[in-house]
Amino acid sequence: MSEAREYRVGRRTVPVSHPDKQLLPAARGGGPAVTKADLADHYLAVAGRILPCLEGRPLSLQRFPDGLEAGGFYQKQRPDHFPAWIAGCEVAVKGSGETQQQVCAGDAATLVYLADQAVITPHPWLSRADRLDRPDRLVLDLDPPGDDFGVVRDAARALGDALQDAGLTAYVMTTGSRGLHVVAPLDRTTGFDTVRDLAHRLCERAAERDPDRFTVATRKDARRGRLFLDYLRNAYGQTAVAPYSVRPLPGGPVATPLDWQELGDGQLHAQRYHLGNLQRRLGQKEDPWADFARRAASAAKAADRI
Repeated sequence: MSEAREYRVGRRTVPVSHPDKQLLPAARGGGPAVTKADLADHYLAVAGRILPCLEGRPLSLQRFPDGLEAGGFYQKQRPDHFPAWIAGCEVAVKGSGETQQQVCAGDAATLVYLADQAVITPHPWLSRADRLDRPDRLVLDLDPPGDDFGVVRDAARALGDALQDAGLTAYVMTTGSRGLHVVAPLDRTTGFDTVRDLAHRLCERAAERDPDRFTVATRKDARRGRLFLDYLRNAYGQTAVAPYSVRPLPGGPVATPLDWQELGDGQLHAQRYHLGNLQRRLGQKEDPWADFARRAASAAKAADRI
């Protein structure tokens, strides 16, 4: 193992130990093996894009200290050994009457430090620490029931149109894992119950229009090969993968924002972009989610419209 590599990030110097340690193997169909330094380099490079999706939010940290093949775990509580400059936020654990402190990534130095801790994916809450009961995004999760990604693209279009008709702005991204997320920014005036009910109703309507391909049945045996329009993520304490996050899979696939027109690409799949080709895309294309926060709207008004 090589000596630690020091990253100068703003006013901080963040060491990354064992930078050549492999965390993710190479992918069979594309995507390089990923070292700890590769992970740190990536999160530093995309800090300006990912931090707006992480700042001020409790994070669930998906860690693989000995690499993917050795297995990993989720860490919610902020470890005691983390340096004081790593921001934390106090979170009420629903139903327990207790609280716990979780990491809140506030700057690029924190992202590099988390990479040193072998955090492959930071999973942010759908709400921010100052108003944990008021989500600022609605998330619909679409995974293919089999190998047909075309039905995922069609479902994303249908739900994007439904959100637009309700007065919300819809965004789409690959998850880097199996499917797509369709996301709408909210203005934090509405609680989770209203947002989840809105998401359910939108999905229900889309399933009613195409019952042979889409369903909102939560029981797998009731779906009968149809794509589940998953609205269940819209609840207190739930997380959703942030744009530009690496996923713990061979080759380091990356959750990547798309233009809606890109859904017309028949070659599109959830792991299309990875650490081996993402930087080329970023150098050639503006961020499709650059105006995300400015498009926040009311879930309550959207519910009234439908």
